Amino acid sequence: MTDTTNDITTNNADWLPLFPLQTVLFPDGILPLRIFETRYIDMVRECMRLDKPFGVVAIRDGTETGQAAQPETVGCSAAIIHWDMEAGGLLMIGTRGGLRFRIRETRLLADQRLEARVDYLDADPVLTPSAEQADCVSALKSITDDFDQQIGRNNTQDYPFALPLRFDDAGWVANRWSEILPLTLKTKQDLLELDDPAMRLTLIHSCLEQQQILQG
Repeated sequence: MTDTTNDITTNNADWLPLFPLQTVLFPDGILPLRIFETRYIDMVRECMRLDKPFGVVAIRDGTETGQAAQPETVGCSAAIIHWDMEAGGLLMIGTRGGLRFRIRETRLLADQRLEARVDYLDADPVLTPSAEQADCVSALKSITDDFDQQIGRNNTQDYPFALPLRFDDAGWVANRWSEILPLTLKTKQDLLELDDPAMRLTLIHSCLEQQQILQG
């Protein structure tokens, strides 16, 4: 980790604010956050003021509160899509995953926040799920049908998936399963780091069979 807190010549526009969490955000994923630490409330306010994203990174070592955690090297940018300040100073925000990125360099700020210079990774190519993966798609459609009945797609703040739904996109289907399956943080991180969306969906298919959600 490179600490350049006192380098007043650094261009802040080159640094992406990081939010280390015990979760993995995938492109086009919806992640609601309940923020209570002053340092992250200030970070989110600054991102909203500048209309810029922050980076969500899974924690490799450490915790979400207190001293800065050691992040994984690959994360996902998060755009703030709505927010609400609750009584007691709690900030509720909804975010949507953007592009994956790889951290090149980090710096530690005085309030124990991390910022990074990153290289953004290419978006997944749009690949049609294979015939062998069709049951992955059908099972996910059944889940979204339930959400349609219980919540309704017009209720965008509570609907758990970003619209439009893209069942003809293997990467999109794999990412949504990666979010909702009870996988370990390490497994989710490994899936995020995969550059091949077809392979990501193949691995998800195996997980679904192992958990008997699909019949092998």
